[in-house]
Amino acid sequence: MKYCQGNKCHEYRTKDRIRGTKGSKSYQTRRRSDFYYGQGNFCCQTCMYDWINEHIEHALNHFGRTTEPKKTMCDQAWYKDFDYRGYRDQPNLYYLKNDLLGQRIAITKQQYDDQNITQPNNLSQ
Repeated sequence: MKYCQGNKCHEYRTKDRIRGTKGSKSYQTRRRSDFYYGQGNFCCQTCMYDWINEHIEHALNHFGRTTEPKKTMCDQAWYKDFDYRGYRDQPNLYYLKNDLLGQRIAITKQQYDDQNITQPNNLSQ
């Protein structure tokens, strides 16, 4: 069992946080085997954002802030996309797309599903 890492989890007034016997009850941090937020560390988004709001500056300073813009060049800007056409009883259209170059190359469903195909030069002719 794990405890929620939210720094204010024990302050939220919900019935599942009440622990103790009559006369000595208290609200406690949630404890579960699985949490769904923050890679399994928080019981709810509220607790996750409480933690983020308190620790974000320290985390960015520790792990490094972005001080210059990151770039994706034209030759690395390809991505897979498709047009859903099921409502017309026609097959979907699959393609490789590059918005920077203004190009769109038709591909098959098998090529769309192939994880190794990420750029036009990876297409087997």
